[in-house]
Amino acid sequence: MNFIANTLPFFQIILSIALIALILLQRSEAGVGGTFGGGEGGSGHFARRGMEKILFNSTVIVALLFALSSFLAFYFGA
Repeated sequence: MNFIANTLPFFQIILSIALIALILLQRSEAGVGGTFGGGEGGSGHFARRGMEKILFNSTVIVALLFALSSFLAFYFGA
């Protein structure tokens, strides 16, 4: 238990840096017009393919790991 409490903050720092990097690497399609329902054609839905899909899935996984580590930190009192 002491090992987990000691290493968890470092794990959370690494996860937070990775999560920030993954979010910043994603393409932003929503401008001001897209925010309010305007924008250029279509319904706003598009299929993620290739690297964009890998980035999205990686972001979700890292976010879930970060949330899990936060619950563990709460449980172990780190």
